[in-house]
Amino acid sequence: MPTTQSRVAARESSAVKLSKEELLRAYRTMLVARRADEKILIMLKQGKCFFHIGGSGHEAAQVAAAAALRPNHDWGFPYYRDMAFALHMGMTIEDIFLSALHRAEDPTTGGRLPQGHYGRPDIRIPTQSSPTGTQYLQAVGVAMACKKERTDEVVYVSSGEGATSEGEFFEAVNWAARDAYPVIFFIQDNRYAISVPVENQTAGGSVFEVVSGFKGLERFEVDGSNFAEVYTAMQKAVGRARKGGGPSLIRANVVRLLPHSSSDDQLKYRSKEDVERDKARDPNPIMTHYLIEEGFITDKEATEIQAEAKEAVDAAAKWAEFRPLPDPSTVQHYVYGSAHANPPRDFVEPTHTGPKVVLVDAINHALKEEMARNPKMIIFGQDVADGKGGVFTATKGISTHYGVSRAFNSPLAEASIVGVAAGLALKGWSPVPEIQFGDYIWPAFMQIRDEIAMFRYRSNNGWPCPFVIRVPVGGYIHGGHYHSQCLESILAHVPGIRLAFPSNAADAKGLLKAAIRGDDPVIFMEHKGLYRQGYAASLEPDENYVLPFGIASVKRQGTDISIITYGALVQKSLEAARKIEDRGVSVEVIDLRTINPLDTDAIYASVKKTGKVLIAHEDTITAGFGAEIAALIAQHCFEYLDAPVKRVAALDTPVPYSPPLENEMLPNEAKLIAALEDLAAY
Repeated sequence: MPTTQSRVAARESSAVKLSKEELLRAYRTMLVARRADEKILIMLKQGKCFFHIGGSGHEAAQVAAAAALRPNHDWGFPYYRDMAFALHMGMTIEDIFLSALHRAEDPTTGGRLPQGHYGRPDIRIPTQSSPTGTQYLQAVGVAMACKKERTDEVVYVSSGEGATSEGEFFEAVNWAARDAYPVIFFIQDNRYAISVPVENQTAGGSVFEVVSGFKGLERFEVDGSNFAEVYTAMQKAVGRARKGGGPSLIRANVVRLLPHSSSDDQLKYRSKEDVERDKARDPNPIMTHYLIEEGFITDKEATEIQAEAKEAVDAAAKWAEFRPLPDPSTVQHYVYGSAHANPPRDFVEPTHTGPKVVLVDAINHALKEEMARNPKMIIFGQDVADGKGGVFTATKGISTHYGVSRAFNSPLAEASIVGVAAGLALKGWSPVPEIQFGDYIWPAFMQIRDEIAMFRYRSNNGWPCPFVIRVPVGGYIHGGHYHSQCLESILAHVPGIRLAFPSNAADAKGLLKAAIRGDDPVIFMEHKGLYRQGYAASLEPDENYVLPFGIASVKRQGTDISIITYGALVQKSLEAARKIEDRGVSVEVIDLRTINPLDTDAIYASVKKTGKVLIAHEDTITAGFGAEIAALIAQHCFEYLDAPVKRVAALDTPVPYSPPLENEMLPNEAKLIAALEDLAAY
């Protein structure tokens, strides 16, 4: 267990076990990072770039941390001030200026993000994002994969002290400490989260004290301006992690020599005296003095090295300035991968010959078959392990058969489930996590919207992040406000996420296999009201059946009106169509099966055939996905329409509990028939 001695563990020896060559390389990195900050700020004033966030004052801590790691072997999840760390791990100063000047050859983002979002696949730094603290859970996911693979890789993840106020930071520390993952939480505490001082952020003013209760977490507190002290602590933490000892947290007390960013004025909230105190702890002069005192360099050599650093930075900036900007025609590149991008137009639905299976069992069988096929597929979430096997039994028997190393219960924390899965996917694993109810997915929405959906795009195709999130959704089960939500309209607005919403068992099995084998993040919506319904049961497809995304199904042929629908509304639409046929109205029913990609060809073909359209979905009507379908129909099929496009959807209220209220709020067969009658009479 950590003791107060951990605070001074790094001060036990000032001897740094690095060669002169390694120390001088570290010194050069510190100088180059400082000069890059200065140069980018000059170029910003010249209008050559638009934003900068600097790391001046953090260089010793960052370079010392990197010096203790193995480049191209260990993993880095840096934050936006970590330029010096990124440089010492293998990024070049040319990379930095390509990014700062938003050039097409920027290896981090291809000019899609401002400077500060460090990353490059070959040096195992996934391209980082702007939200504070989201990287912590991804780092834990990579560390989990490292442990499962039985490697000695170590994962570094860093932030300022402000980001440790985020709940995801504590979720990450909890999971890493619980399972002894090889991750180092490196906190660069410069005492200000933009303008908010640390005492207004953190109880007791120190995250070092706050995390003291996590059993299995080693702690170090160091002077972040002292290269030797940070390196000593980092060496101990890395050595412990490599040997399976578990995670460590290092609080490096650093100085912030620049405002938070180029758009900030720190003199609005810091006194001149405070700023001057920080300047007195500038790590670069301290490192210069250390190297001279220890006899590694002379005063003259120090001056020469400083001049060389300046020259290298200036040359890189000048070179990058004349590199090409991104081609505007590439703006839509790399939002998605290729697996689901071009659905085969010649796909023929086979005849299934297996025994009849209900939807939830088809899901279970698909998971088991894919687990057998892919040894890197793992399943986790709340209550997914046996004997529970999930609250709906969708994962029943899986942990018994494949072991708890591949199917296990996670902490009850949705952000953790999705963020850790993202890290596993970045490491090449195929996680299939479960969110127990769609209503509780929202704590993970930051990870979904700002992380997994954007990884491929923000990294210019360098870091795809494919995995499947299974989530039960929908009403008609008397579940009330918090067990009945549909999600598709909100999620369909997120570029980078694929969405599936099957209406029957065969489709569910085939689509889930396609999702797992694909190359995009997928949210796989399973309507819990259909799990055991006889009308949603099907003859079971065999283990080789894969249903491509983006191919709608014509569930019923008709000539007078088209119903475009999906999920639980498919069966209700079929029943309404059957009943109104007795009145001489022929209704065609299209089951979309996937929301993204959307089979617009099937929609347009049906509309052109019938001339009248009813769109039916369970989500609320205002800004529901039906509005997007209606807009597409109006744009592409206007001249074929013989009546206004109609919609039947849920009322704009939460889903109520009492059956009379729920029945009134949700779409039903009677509402569908009334809408069909109106269209028929138009």
